[in-house]
Amino acid sequence: MTDEPRTKNDPEAVPGTASPSQAPVGEEASSLLPDLTQQRNEAIDRWKRAAADLDNYKKRAAREREEYVALANERLVKELLPILDDLERALTAAAEHEEAALEEGVRLVHRSLANVLERQGLRAIATDGKFDPHVHEALLSQPSEADEGSVIDVVQKGYTLGERVVRPARVVIAAAPPLPPEGDED
Repeated sequence: MTDEPRTKNDPEAVPGTASPSQAPVGEEASSLLPDLTQQRNEAIDRWKRAAADLDNYKKRAAREREEYVALANERLVKELLPILDDLERALTAAAEHEEAALEEGVRLVHRSLANVLERQGLRAIATDGKFDPHVHEALLSQPSEADEGSVIDVVQKGYTLGERVVRPARVVIAAAPPLPPEGDED
């Protein structure tokens, strides 16, 4: 090894450090050590504080999400309570064999529940017209006089909540009408 200064093309050169011939000697190096140690300790402390702040932020955000979910659930439950009351009244009417009152009670419960869910953003999926694989689930296809690929029967209604499909509509779609067999021209 030589006492020549290292150049930037030297593979052993470390950027930001002085070569041994340029390094401070003796007292100069000793006087820099406490300052460098203090700077290092301050940088480590700042890093630890930033890591702790990030961890606290993550915990606070998770706690706030849980609170929002609990608040939304509470609001929905409050809206469903009158429907529960209507069901209890319908069951009481059924126990007393009042068929007309029972039917009216069930209709009231159905209407109330549909209104609550509609206020929450639930919408029925349209099933008239052509089959749409994004919102319909074809259970089977039947030969029909209707246009091929159109929905001819709804087995189970489908719903969207906002823009998301909560449950696809389960439908029967029209297939091409069967061709008459050849050779039966009698």
